[in-house]
Order: sequence, then C-alpha cells, then structure tokens
Amino acid sequence: QAQLAESGGGSVQTGGSLRLSCAISGLPVSRYCIGWFRQAPGKRREGVAYTISGEDWTEYATSVKGRFTISSDNAKGIGYLQMVSLQSEDTATYYCAAGLGRCRDAQTYTYWGQGTQVTVSS
Repeated sequence: QAQLAESGGGSVQTGGSLRLSCAISGLPVSRYCIGWFRQAPGKRREGVAYTISGEDWTEYATSVKGRFTISSDNAKGIGYLQMVSLQSEDTATYYCAAGLGRCRDAQTYTYWGQGTQVTVSS
C-alpha cells in the first residue's frame, strides 16, 4: 500500500519561503505523477504543481508560477515544493499526491498525504 507523508509546513511572514517535502513509499512503479494541492478554509481544493517522478516536466497553476518549484528525488522517493515570495493567499493546507495517468488531471491522483499547514501572515 502506497503511503505519502508531507513535512515542512509552518508559519512565515509575507515574502518568506518554505520548502515542503513528501516522502513517498510503496508505489509499485518507478514512474508516476506527483502533484501538490492546497485547500484553504471555505475554498475548493486547488492543484498548484505537477511533475513526473525523476523527470524534468513540470506544470504550475497560474497563481504560483514563478514562485513555486516542484521537484523530486526518485532515488530517495521524495517530492518537494519550494515556495518563495509567499503571500497571505497562499495560506492553506498543502497535500502531496501520487498516481498514474495524466498528471494535469486531479482524478489521476490515487494516493494522498495527510496534509501540512502553511500560514502566511503580514
């Protein structure tokens, strides 16, 4: 059974940075989609960044493009989301997810972590 566990969330001031990590284990394949999603209170879940494990392809939501960077270390089974220039609207619970299929589609993601809170304040 695949398991994902996020870490690295916390509270930062506007303009600050955080790096989220996602430990991924138990997937039966070495090539899979990794996505980072977020959900703020009262809002719908939003996909913010996608990549393929061990590959260079990435895609970002318009709201985070240029500020967030998704990456992965396939050998270690870890996904990352580097976030800079954080704004109050980035405050949310962030989830990593993994799955097989079209990486841009939320329906692709079968396996989810428990989430980590990111709070950005002025």
